[in-house]
Amino acid sequence: MDSVDCLLDIIRALRMGSCLLTESGTTISGSPVSPALGIMKKKSLRKRPGLHNSSSEYHQDPLHSIPGRLFLNGASEFTSLYSQQGKKGINQDAMIVWENFCSRKDMVFCGVFDGHGPYGHVVSRRVRDFLPLKLGALLESCAVGDSITSFGSEVAVKIPMDNESHASMKSGGTDELKKIFHSFKQSSLEAFRVMDRELLLQASVDCFCSGTTAVTLVKQGSCLIIGNLGDSRAVLGTRDEENALTAVQLTIDLKPNLPTEAERIRKCKGRVFALHNEPEVARVWLPDNDTPGLAMARAFGDFCLKDFGLISVPEVSRRQLTEKDEFIILATDGVWDVLSNEEVVDIVASAPSRSSTAKALVESAVRAWKHKHPTSKIDDCAVVCLFLDFDTISCASNTMSNKELSSMDLVAVGE
Repeated sequence: MDSVDCLLDIIRALRMGSCLLTESGTTISGSPVSPALGIMKKKSLRKRPGLHNSSSEYHQDPLHSIPGRLFLNGASEFTSLYSQQGKKGINQDAMIVWENFCSRKDMVFCGVFDGHGPYGHVVSRRVRDFLPLKLGALLESCAVGDSITSFGSEVAVKIPMDNESHASMKSGGTDELKKIFHSFKQSSLEAFRVMDRELLLQASVDCFCSGTTAVTLVKQGSCLIIGNLGDSRAVLGTRDEENALTAVQLTIDLKPNLPTEAERIRKCKGRVFALHNEPEVARVWLPDNDTPGLAMARAFGDFCLKDFGLISVPEVSRRQLTEKDEFIILATDGVWDVLSNEEVVDIVASAPSRSSTAKALVESAVRAWKHKHPTSKIDDCAVVCLFLDFDTISCASNTMSNKELSSMDLVAVGE
């Protein structure tokens, strides 16, 4: 059954994509060309004999051959992605950008996933691959994709950011807007639930003490829907009343030290406490055993803790974007542990080109790790930057100059 479900997911994905590329790079006719796939330097890959993927191998996988679906280090006209392995072993971070999501030119899905545990790298990549498919299928089945067009273009009503799950629903706005957001929210909650259930049933993936966080967004028009699970983070770069660039945090780091999270865990007989040698890091423990010591309160997988307060229910929120909003950064905690929101926004804004923003941010985080925590192992880092003039230029013209592309080291690390 697992293999059948996976096949059905991939078939749905192929329907969502604009077109396919053959291994020779020619386009299968039938629909407009969408943004290019992530690019890797073949020369660099040959220098990494332990790297068990190549562009030809990816093109043999239908899922990885969908135009507009980027998951390796790379860039498009409106996005930049970069991940780098830390010093703790294999890179357990994963990321994705899917432009023309649900076959809509003005819709994009983005996400970063931070795996942990012995098989965290497997879990994060599986969620990266299949969570968007499940969400897209649910949106299509309930016709939210059609409704959200008017929802995303609505500018008269502003429903503010929702960090308390239900604040957006209680704010102003028409009944129709509330209904659409409710449908989108229910689709997101169901996609996360089904994804976690499939991890539990997947015999080939050991998720008992392994899991992943996730922060995802779907943008269409001026509407932004965010799904947050764990302690990765989304931050908006926007202009204030004095036109100064400022950082707005869009998600809450769902850690065990938050009172509401700690209360839920303790009610379920789980324990929350920090170790003596790291008093600032609250962790989740089993009732009668000092394991596993998970540093987040919500995650996919980690089924050893699911009966003791850990949940895979995301915080789902909506934000109405304005012309003052310039970009959004999604990043795993390897970035946020050493850089503030303001520092991250400044680094992105000062990067020499859009295509280099994610790499510049990861490199800044690595330098900060070495400076602030010289005796600690640098964490994996993954960054997605989404620039918000996405609607002003046709997605079909989504290309970059050779000069820009050659300036980046587009090599997947630890994939």
